[in-house]
Amino acid sequence: MKKMKFRLIVTVMLLGGITMLTSCSDDDIIVIPTPSEEPVVINCVKPDYLVAGDKVALISPSYFTPMENVEKTADLLRSWGLEPVVGPNVGKKVDGQYAGTVAERISDIQWALRDPSIKAIICNRGGYGTIQLIDLLTYAELKASPKWLVGFSDISTLHGLLNRAGVMSIHGTMSSFLAKGGTDETSTLMRDLLMGQVPRYELPAHKENITGRASGVLVGGNLCTYVPNLGSQADATKGKDLILFVEEVEESMHNIDRQMRILQMNGVLDRCRGIILGEFTDCGTEFTYESVEAMLHEMLAEYHIPVMCGYPGGHGDVNLPLVMGAPVTIDVRNDGATLQFDIDGIQREVRTADIIPVNPTPVAARMRMAGKRE
Repeated sequence: MKKMKFRLIVTVMLLGGITMLTSCSDDDIIVIPTPSEEPVVINCVKPDYLVAGDKVALISPSYFTPMENVEKTADLLRSWGLEPVVGPNVGKKVDGQYAGTVAERISDIQWALRDPSIKAIICNRGGYGTIQLIDLLTYAELKASPKWLVGFSDISTLHGLLNRAGVMSIHGTMSSFLAKGGTDETSTLMRDLLMGQVPRYELPAHKENITGRASGVLVGGNLCTYVPNLGSQADATKGKDLILFVEEVEESMHNIDRQMRILQMNGVLDRCRGIILGEFTDCGTEFTYESVEAMLHEMLAEYHIPVMCGYPGGHGDVNLPLVMGAPVTIDVRNDGATLQFDIDGIQREVRTADIIPVNPTPVAARMRMAGKRE
């Protein structure tokens, strides 16, 4: 039999920090390196705070929002002394869920970004769809005229995009919730933040806290929204010296664990100086852990970084605003914890234990507003 000679090819691939070697055989060795990616520096500018008479755009980048909610939010903004302007495509409904085609939804974002008279953007609803927009926005247009963008849930993608572009944003309540009246502290704290009153949150002690003090750049949001964005231009977790915010709604414990393991395997947790665990609203209990926080405590303890549990942010009735992309300091102690935004503004102490939800929203309604159910 004729002897065959094979060439050995070694390919070095870096997948989430894991080096893989693949070979074909024999005597020639060719090394094809793939350079590892260094963490990016996230250094965000703060948009100007709002003043009376400023225009605020209402847009729907994800799922459809009934116009009744948009109109009630517009009335609320007027009562705050602001001028609401509704995106040209708001009110449309495509494929039973989306608030317009991809082209229509991206058009409304770009319209709000490019209009110099618009000083802030409030998203009407989350749900799903912002992942379709990632490659249609550029960092240049996002930072050309910095302005506040407000939202949560699926809007976490847009926070990632803005923070990577170098602009701070607000993880906060949207039209689906503001339409309920806007007198709750979730809404009024967001209003006050837009106008220059910066909260300094004091949290009560939590049994799953991990004590310590750390400073870093706040990134994150809804876990199952931003984990699929790893490696994209909306991936703010590529930054270094992170304070990572995590919240979820109606997810199983095992899927929350899975998403956190993906972050771990991609080196994100190694880049964290601290972690803030928000609400895990109506999440699963299929394991014997007492809570999602207890499960994550076990995983995160090995990193020896502070973990702040019980922050009232996410899909619950209390969803206190956070400045994403901002430098923050967390101080987690045995008797409680503090979250401070290291930005200019009028500092205001907020004791989260004193904030009690008024007229709690039924679970089914919360899930509809989040886009988890119809």
